[in-house]
Amino acid sequence: MFDIQEELKKLPNCPGVYIMHDEMDNIIYVGKAVNLHNRVRSYFRKNIGRGPQIDKMVSLISRFEYIVTDSELEALVLENNLIKEHSPKYNTLLKDDKTYPYIKVTMGEEYPRVLFSRQMKKDRSRYFGPYTSAAGVKDTIDLINKLYQLRTCNRNLPKECGNDRACLNYHIKQCMAPCQGGITKEQYQEQVRKALDFLNGSYQDTLKELEQKMKEASEKLEFEEAIRCRDLYNSVKQIASRQKITDSTLEDKDVIALAADGQDAVVQVFFVRDGKLIGREHFYMKHVLETPRAQILLDFVKQFYAGTPYIPRELMLQEEIEDTAVIEQWLSKRKGGRVYIKVPKIGSKEKLVELAAKNAMLVLSQDKERIRREEGRTIGAVKEIGGLLGIPQVTRMEAYDISNISGFANVGSMIVYEKGKPKRSDYRKFRIKTVSGPDDYACMKEVLTRRFLHGIEEQKELADKELEKEFGSFTKFPDLLLMDGGKGQVNIALQVLEELHLDIPVCGMVKDDNHNTRGLYYNNEEIEIDRSSEGFKLITRIQDEAHRFAIEYHRSLRSKAQVKSVLDEIPGVGPARRKALMRCFKSIEEIKNADVAALAGVDEIPESVAKGIYGFFHSNPIA
Repeated sequence: MFDIQEELKKLPNCPGVYIMHDEMDNIIYVGKAVNLHNRVRSYFRKNIGRGPQIDKMVSLISRFEYIVTDSELEALVLENNLIKEHSPKYNTLLKDDKTYPYIKVTMGEEYPRVLFSRQMKKDRSRYFGPYTSAAGVKDTIDLINKLYQLRTCNRNLPKECGNDRACLNYHIKQCMAPCQGGITKEQYQEQVRKALDFLNGSYQDTLKELEQKMKEASEKLEFEEAIRCRDLYNSVKQIASRQKITDSTLEDKDVIALAADGQDAVVQVFFVRDGKLIGREHFYMKHVLETPRAQILLDFVKQFYAGTPYIPRELMLQEEIEDTAVIEQWLSKRKGGRVYIKVPKIGSKEKLVELAAKNAMLVLSQDKERIRREEGRTIGAVKEIGGLLGIPQVTRMEAYDISNISGFANVGSMIVYEKGKPKRSDYRKFRIKTVSGPDDYACMKEVLTRRFLHGIEEQKELADKELEKEFGSFTKFPDLLLMDGGKGQVNIALQVLEELHLDIPVCGMVKDDNHNTRGLYYNNEEIEIDRSSEGFKLITRIQDEAHRFAIEYHRSLRSKAQVKSVLDEIPGVGPARRKALMRCFKSIEEIKNADVAALAGVDEIPESVAKGIYGFFHSNPIA
């Protein structure tokens, strides 16, 4: 038994990380401390105004553990790693896990290439970025290769020079074919230098050169070349025009601001590279209830820069955060150079932070509107359905459908919607075992019986083990059962539930003659639904989803049946003879009833194989 008060006395007076566990031994909070003894004990003092969220977390602590480190910096790194690994419920978490693209110039090669990369490595290459748009990066790389005709192949040059013919890029004037000696190493390096200048934001020389080439091509009546140069000129101008915000310091920096409303928070980051704003991105933070703004910013900085491969020289924040010196030390160590954290108060820098804050607020307000609309489509629609049926609380809905073709491979589907959204992890498929032929009612009875018997057994097992938290897809029963059909399907479901002594509302989803959803069948009457309402749209989505899921399962079984046949088990019968038999007899039953003479009369079936087929079926009565 873990005695919290006794364990508090044993805490050391040194830096480290502490880990809080609940009674199920889940990690619910991870924190770092300059002094573990003082920090951890502070959670268990009374009446110190920590706020309801921290009080709730403390009330759930069943035990704690700690890891001692040599410094606060080591504790910071370890805290980040543990938060990323366990995603504790009461830590403020960065919701987005994005990897940003870079442009990589392989300077370690004698004939460098310009490539797309998701990682920055210490490999003698030069990296530009990060950028926020992968498509934009690919467009820029494509433009650079067209402008400077650099190679895109992965040949080992100059070792493999002359081994193969020049590729298509050479013939369409997008590569100077260094693999064929079409350009000297010095000339190629000059083209690479121009590409690097372009990536550094120097566009004027390239624009002048393209303009000159365009004029010369026009004078020589080389109109195709003139058009190519014109298109490249316009592309370069378009990229140059994107740089609307500049900074005279020409330094790399990230501008970070947030918007929060107590329940949600959005952090906006502007990426400034070489004094130019190259892009922006927003990030959602979760578990922010009543968390101070400065704490949200601190948590974002720690979690974001623990994962991103590029760290700028300067972070410009909206407001002061704790542990600034330690964070700077940590970031400087990761970057391999000095990193500064600043909170500008006046001038253009302050306006840039203010602009980031306005963008964060805009994203937050738009997201809230999107969430409101989404809730109308989901939770609101469920409430509407519950209101129509007079069921006060509906959270989980299950829908069923049967699929077959003339009774072949009868299958059933079970789909689950919770709070108006599909819960695909709880979907289940049923291959009908007791019904042959096209009898949808009998198939549905088997599916529902198996589903709820399985659930009853699981519930008994859980009760025996005294487990309460985890529910399987069968263990948790629905608040509403939706049947794909009207009175007949509903009565089958009610019969199964009555036999199993279960009390679950059952509703039929009625379709019209065109197989479109028309209304609901409940308590022996059909209920009309406003076709423009969210409830009606949700019913239609559920009905279509149940049908789709059943059809896909049936299709997969048909495919497997076509690939594998009982005939494959007969010695001497391969794919060709199997096809010949099926062309002649049409069904396995006809083959089974044929005599040796009839079987031997099939092309490609010799008498010895015909005897083997006959013997296989007549010595295997279950075939």
